[in-house]
Amino acid sequence: MDYEALVASYNQMIPFATHVGLQVKTIGPGVSTVLLPEAPTTMNHVASQHAGALFTAGESASGGAFVGSFAERMGEITPLAEKAEIAYKKIARGDITATATLSADSAALHEELDREGRVRFTVDVALTDTAENVVAEMSVQWYVRKNA
Repeated sequence: MDYEALVASYNQMIPFATHVGLQVKTIGPGVSTVLLPEAPTTMNHVASQHAGALFTAGESASGGAFVGSFAERMGEITPLAEKAEIAYKKIARGDITATATLSADSAALHEELDREGRVRFTVDVALTDTAENVVAEMSVQWYVRKNA
């Protein structure tokens, strides 16, 4: 799998993420990192990264981790982020990196998809500042079904 090509195309596939200024840095099997650069357009009233921008970074990173595990099957499936939870831990100043990790075994997820025609799984995300302080933690539940 050409993960560098995935990174380049993922940056183009999500117009809203591009609008916010996100930069997908890595995609691999079940992992992804996304950078949210500090910019005047992503700041809030207390001069920190806006909660919505942090959420977008986390959700985008979770999607990258999903794509990294299911890339070869994207033409036969429909993925949806079904629910997400985020906990804001610290004031988020400066550039923020969202690091997503698939919480389940990828092979087992593919087996369940083949057997059941659908699968649900969680991707965990840590959002850190440049000093590697965790500023938020997120979990995104994905629902993936085979196309009819």
